[in-house]
Amino acid sequence: MSNNFYQETQISGGPLVVSHAMPAAQSVALGVFVDVGSRDESTAQAGITHALEHMLFKGTKRLNVHRLAEKLDELGGNANAFTSRERTCFHLHVLHEQWREALTLLTDMVREPALPEAEWQREREVIFAEIAMVDDTPEEWVMDQHIAALFPNHPLGRPVLGNHDALNALHAEDLSNYLNDHYSAGRILIVAAGHIDHEQLVDAVASLNWQPVSADAINRQPPAALAHGLQALPREGEQAQMVLSFPGVRVDAVDRPQAWLANQILGGGMSSRLFREVREKRGLAYGVGSHLSTLIDSGIWSITCGMEPDRAAECCTIIQDVLDAFAASLNQAELTRAKRQLEVQFRMGLDSVEGQMLYLGGRLDEAIVLSPLQWLERINAVDVEMLADWSSAHLSQSGLWSIAAPGQALPEICDRIGAC
Repeated sequence: MSNNFYQETQISGGPLVVSHAMPAAQSVALGVFVDVGSRDESTAQAGITHALEHMLFKGTKRLNVHRLAEKLDELGGNANAFTSRERTCFHLHVLHEQWREALTLLTDMVREPALPEAEWQREREVIFAEIAMVDDTPEEWVMDQHIAALFPNHPLGRPVLGNHDALNALHAEDLSNYLNDHYSAGRILIVAAGHIDHEQLVDAVASLNWQPVSADAINRQPPAALAHGLQALPREGEQAQMVLSFPGVRVDAVDRPQAWLANQILGGGMSSRLFREVREKRGLAYGVGSHLSTLIDSGIWSITCGMEPDRAAECCTIIQDVLDAFAASLNQAELTRAKRQLEVQFRMGLDSVEGQMLYLGGRLDEAIVLSPLQWLERINAVDVEMLADWSSAHLSQSGLWSIAAPGQALPEICDRIGAC
């Protein structure tokens, strides 16, 4: 299949291949997306998806860990990976004449990783250090607590990094079994963006041996309605941290343009309402903003803020005031400004080889990926009334407040939220 933005080919017995041609580019970004994330783990497996992501850099059947690292460095580009609640991705950005070598390295890592036990014993300690780093970062720690409260008793509520008990119980054999269960060809998407020919890419991918397509689909249970109320989290520190979340939009929602625009106006930049009211007018916080997180069956619209504990109660009141007035007071001037901000983001993204590769990873979520320019047409079709209706429907629902602050400051903050 092809359109004006990308081409795609489903390889028989192999993965789906998608590419976006950028003939003037000097480089190619390659990504291997696997349709598995932390929500697909059992309680005993907590953190195994992220652990496997780490371990795929620890050598292949052809290259030991040191030679693989040397090969990746010799390419001179950028090699990285990430794990989310629904995806794992491995990606490389290289000069266009080296795309075949880069593809070989990436696909060898995914198809034939070495997974040595000794490397796992060492890498587990690295992951423990990563967990400790999150625990020492207040805004990341409070977000983990917040997500756990939003999705109680559901895999989405668990940290992507897992926990010490589950990781300590894992062995390299468990990682290998998990890879065999989830890294079959039917759950893999290979994406390329940049100076590359689609047919050559397809031929290269088709020439490889792939694990047979699994007959079993991932059984993802949708979460119940998001939790709401107040979560008080005693934590010593110089700052209080706040997260407030409302239901948002799914990753494939048709009303994404309304969500993007509302988020931009609420807390997406220096001219946003939250930034002006909380930081510019009152100096209550250094950082305040809003963010959208999308999943295949749910979504979250969140506000985050860090402030001094003795000003947190006032800050929460101002945030609630902004939310109460938001939908009814939307105006054409700020809608026009938000549209312009999104246009800049979408159009500038078209110049990024890596950005377009990551963008096309969304093909795992939708049968057709609209181009950024197609999305801009839909964004520009949103008027003030449409945006007000969407915002009112979402902000009229009950949200979940999570507040992390020193114990002596929490009662006043919680009382103020309760009165909002």
